[in-house]
Amino acid sequence: MTRKAWEDRIVGARMAADDEFAERVTASEFSRQEWGLVMTAVEFDVEHPEDPERARIVANTEKLHHVMPELDNISRQMGAMGGAGGGGQSGGGLLDSLKSSLGFGGGGHDAEREAAAARLAQEYAEVLQGLLEERGSWEEIRSLAAEEKEL
Repeated sequence: MTRKAWEDRIVGARMAADDEFAERVTASEFSRQEWGLVMTAVEFDVEHPEDPERARIVANTEKLHHVMPELDNISRQMGAMGGAGGGGQSGGGLLDSLKSSLGFGGGGHDAEREAAAARLAQEYAEVLQGLLEERGSWEEIRSLAAEEKEL
């Protein structure tokens, strides 16, 4: 993975987006620890950077499946400790933990959580773009992304 020049320019906006998005994460089914893991698997791209009307930041979540097993481990550990970081934190209790550890069930659950993580990551991308627009730096980011796409 090569880092894109425009990504270096949005570090401050990412920190502001993290702060602004914290409430949304708390209200989600993910704990902060789980969300942090999700974000390690998410990359951001500028879609249609050459077109100012259609350009937008999108969350590339194709690597999300790599972190899902660890995400489930975190969820189980938090459930076992009695802690739930997210508002709708899933955790089926002892029976579900036992079934999961024995390899029964849970197959569809991963797909649902992965889809929820992907949706939340896209919401984050929209918040990030909104902050860039508010700060007047979106056009610069879009232009940099368009230049990189041409290379």
